[in-house]
Amino acid sequence: MFGLFKSKKEKLLGKYNKLLKQSYELSNISRKDSDAKLAEANKILAELEKLD
Repeated sequence: MFGLFKSKKEKLLGKYNKLLKQSYELSNISRKDSDAKLAEANKILAELEKLD
């Protein structure tokens, strides 16, 4: 119930952290997939910086 009214910044931060975690987990399995997740996370980080 409390998660219904998150700000855009909080949603992006959650998505960013999730992608970083996935990237780390994939780093032992597939470097290519890990790099792709990290690239997605960096795009979200750029969006977060624009919001500030």
